[in-house]
Amino acid sequence: MRRLALTSAFLFGCLAIAAAAFAQATKSPAPTAARKDATPAVATAPAPVPEEVMKARMRPAVKGTAYLEFIQGPTKPTKGELITVIKLKNVSSNPVIGLKIDQYFYASQKEVSACTERVRHPIAANEVVDVTLNCPLKPGINSSNMMFTHANGQVKPQSVKKFSEGDDAKKSSAPPAAKK
Repeated sequence: MRRLALTSAFLFGCLAIAAAAFAQATKSPAPTAARKDATPAVATAPAPVPEEVMKARMRPAVKGTAYLEFIQGPTKPTKGELITVIKLKNVSSNPVIGLKIDQYFYASQKEVSACTERVRHPIAANEVVDVTLNCPLKPGINSSNMMFTHANGQVKPQSVKKFSEGDDAKKSSAPPAAKK
């Protein structure tokens, strides 16, 4: 009889504690007034991708060396940062996955600033993407260098003034695929 009384008292105590733990908080009586210069937090959705590009991204990725063409815009200092915009075109026959671009800035042959940017989606064959690099601004910068890598190997970038058109460019800049 004593065991039953202790067990039931324990269960009622646990229920009382659980009810208090899972109870909802009450609303605050007076909400704070919103600032007039505040902008609402709205997540911007990425632009929709055409169906052909999505299908091209689903192909097997490049293994080994990937071939890219790029157009580098001017590097501009803005609010303590160096901003570089690069347009990339994949001239390989398959998508490039996990592309990473490192940019290094030098002052009298010493590295003074660096930044890294990743393209988080596959770049389909003949797809053009824009990449923005934001590096800290340091005094005395006189030169820069960029390095490209991807998840499955190295990248052979080629700086161009204008992107080549279609499949002819792909064949001229990339070596022929090995027959199996």
